Amino acid sequence: MRVYVPLTLSGLAEAHKNGELGGPGPLGAYAVTPALREWYVSDDIEELEYAALNRAAQASLRLLAGNPQVARRRVVVAVDVPEGAAVADPDRGLDQSALGEVRLAGPVLLSKAAAVHVDAADAEADVAAAAAALGAADQGDDDAQFTVDGAEDHDLMWFGVQEIPELIK
Repeated sequence: MRVYVPLTLSGLAEAHKNGELGGPGPLGAYAVTPALREWYVSDDIEELEYAALNRAAQASLRLLAGNPQVARRRVVVAVDVPEGAAVADPDRGLDQSALGEVRLAGPVLLSKAAAVHVDAADAEADVAAAAAALGAADQGDDDAQFTVDGAEDHDLMWFGVQEIPELIK
């Protein structure tokens, strides 16, 4: 099963140093869940995985909003885990904010990663503005939501796991 773990560049550097994603306790990620399938109304697995990746990118933006000192680039690591290792919260299954959200019981070896998705450098200004506007957007400010949506205009770039050292320089 493919899961998408939201990070920041500093979080990716830490994972690279430790050889694993996460620490003690559950690791939050996103995947193609039954609720995501129902919401997205598609049977195309590539479209569904792209939707899960985008949900993880939104979560990465939230991490950036909470850490103003880190580089303003969203990071998502795609990891393959055994079926059943990622569990959705049944109480939040149809909660719009939790679509695709799953938990892994503990850390995952970075060697299980299939790819890393990162914003290009030219996205930094829009991502920084989106991170700064996130709180106001959450409170219903339409202009702030427009700014947040601007980050989604940037597709995350694909990198092989062997390229992580170059990404975290």
